[in-house]
Amino acid sequence: MMLSILGFLTLGTFMLLVLRKYATAFVAIMITPIAFAVAAGFGADIGDMMLSGLETVAPTAILLLFAVLYFGIMMDARLFDPIATLIIKLSKGDPARICVGTAVLALLVALDGDGTTSYMIICSAFLPIYRRLNINPLVIAAIATMALGTISGTTPWGGAATRGISVLHLDATDYFLHMIPPMVLTSAFIMGIAYVLGRRQRKRQDPAAVEELTAELAQREPSHAPGWRLWFNAGLTVLLLVLLIMGAAPLEALFMGAFVIALIVNHPRLAEQGEVIRGHAANAVPVVMLVLGAGIFTGIMTDTGMTEAMATSLLAVVPESLGHLIPLFTALIGLPLSFFMSNDAYFFGVLPVLAESAGQFGIAPTEIARAGAIGQMMHSIGPASAPLWVLLGLIKRELGEFQRFALLWVLLASLAYIAFAVVTGAISVA
Repeated sequence: MMLSILGFLTLGTFMLLVLRKYATAFVAIMITPIAFAVAAGFGADIGDMMLSGLETVAPTAILLLFAVLYFGIMMDARLFDPIATLIIKLSKGDPARICVGTAVLALLVALDGDGTTSYMIICSAFLPIYRRLNINPLVIAAIATMALGTISGTTPWGGAATRGISVLHLDATDYFLHMIPPMVLTSAFIMGIAYVLGRRQRKRQDPAAVEELTAELAQREPSHAPGWRLWFNAGLTVLLLVLLIMGAAPLEALFMGAFVIALIVNHPRLAEQGEVIRGHAANAVPVVMLVLGAGIFTGIMTDTGMTEAMATSLLAVVPESLGHLIPLFTALIGLPLSFFMSNDAYFFGVLPVLAESAGQFGIAPTEIARAGAIGQMMHSIGPASAPLWVLLGLIKRELGEFQRFALLWVLLASLAYIAFAVVTGAISVA
């Protein structure tokens, strides 16, 4: 009982420090378990506990580091520019096609994992056309946030799922392969929502503006012909994704190899390579630090017995007949929790306890990680999502106005994601 109380106090203190912004997530995730472990009399063993936790998250930290660096090079090389130009030309001024094209590009650029970068690319490509055709800019924001929450929130290098994988000590490949089918189905569902939103915008159109834009797009020539590096980057990215889906090698090895190849091909000069790495390290290092901090956090919580004690306390109020529904419950409760909470507080504070509880019923922690990641669409429109404030600045709209417009659509897509995850077996209910 005492370990359970100390465990909940650790989580509560951590979440208080993060939510009230008394400390950064990295500082809070280090201080709180160490302080309470010392209070519980485990001071002499803390070093070994920390190393034990670090060993389990090292592969995830490596994966995240090289995935961010790889996609950073692809973004610098403007890999998706031809796709954006093609989508715009094929739209022919039709709002429905434009919105579906927005979804396609948003889903692709979300592979980068960085919300701010994704939003800036989407808005720079489509926002001028939205304004010319009098399409509500809240549409582009709703589509972009759903795409980011689905792709970046699901991929092991996107940040959110990375936290779940690291804190539960999971194999990234095992986690991700089972999430690909529901992620793809949800992406198609988002494109369907984009089409509906686009159709609703048709009545706002000025026929003269549509005709003028259509003629302009038909005559538009690409600013430069695609060079051999662009084709090489596209082929390398496709090959990487195919090998990833096939499970040909661990994700960390695939991204390390792809990054080295991309760096040599796109930046052959040694001095330039150093600049590229330093430039993109700013995006990778903070999250890698959090992953390592999560390893220390869970190493201490697990080895002291706090996590198991907390799970035992929670199981006392869960009927035996409903234990098999914990993954579904995690996915559903994750929607409101992700909306209001920071990812650090949710994945490092709530998810481990749910995973330990599920383990008492023979449910693998991988399922809890998958279920927890589904709430990322709701997180992407919540006040705790930092990139959202950049997006709102780009479209010049207030948070409340955007949430009133997007909430029902995002909730619908999130529930569809849960349904797809259950149907495909990514999370179980049996």
